[in-house]
Amino acid sequence: MEKLFSIIFLFTFSINVNAQVEKDTLKVLFVGNSFTYYYNLPQVVKAMSNNSETIYIDSYHSLVGGSNLSHHLNQEKGSRTIEMLNKEAYDYVVLNHHSLAATDNVNSFFEISEKIVDLIRSKGAKPLFMVTWAYRDNPQMLESISKVYNDMAERLDVDLVPCGSLFERALSRDPILDLYSDDKHPSNLGTYLNGLAFFKYFTGEKTLDFNKRITKFDENGQVLYLLLLNQSDADLLQNVVDDYDFKTRLN
Repeated sequence: MEKLFSIIFLFTFSINVNAQVEKDTLKVLFVGNSFTYYYNLPQVVKAMSNNSETIYIDSYHSLVGGSNLSHHLNQEKGSRTIEMLNKEAYDYVVLNHHSLAATDNVNSFFEISEKIVDLIRSKGAKPLFMVTWAYRDNPQMLESISKVYNDMAERLDVDLVPCGSLFERALSRDPILDLYSDDKHPSNLGTYLNGLAFFKYFTGEKTLDFNKRITKFDENGQVLYLLLLNQSDADLLQNVVDDYDFKTRLN
């Protein structure tokens, strides 16, 4: 009887473990500039996906400081985007326009967006745009940025992750929250907020109770600390993302 109980227990335990570790994997390529590579956003999103019950995000990146998407299309400034799209199949390609692209030349913004969306779809992947945020000393930028991105999303039938609006919402709750490393680049808090937003988009799950420390393991199995926050800041940013109503991938 004892032996039978042990067998049943081990069998049940095995089923539960398998249920916990079996997730769908999304292969995601991040394309852009320093707004994405500050504090390693692609790795942060990948690490955050360990919290998901359903999705594991395998992230890759082609990021060039100061670049716009035309540099990636034309293989300039050392961009490897075209090479990567030709060699590998991705489920999603996250696109990070230059922070002034939506305000400096709207016609060029639409033209470049359409070209890169067509390219990504021709490779069997889904394009996804990160809506950038206003500069620290010019919060009025966001209204123009959001309008142009929304118009583009409707015209090209693409999804957006509203990082700019989430920055604004977080600062409305705590005006001294330091989301910036300088006048425009995200701090560790800003990148944590962006990571939560992408997690919500890809999984459709809540972020409440995420760890305030985001870690990964290196090739030797040692822990690397990507982001370290205090608990109150982590709680605030999780609540901002969970409370914000934006389109999520629910199927």
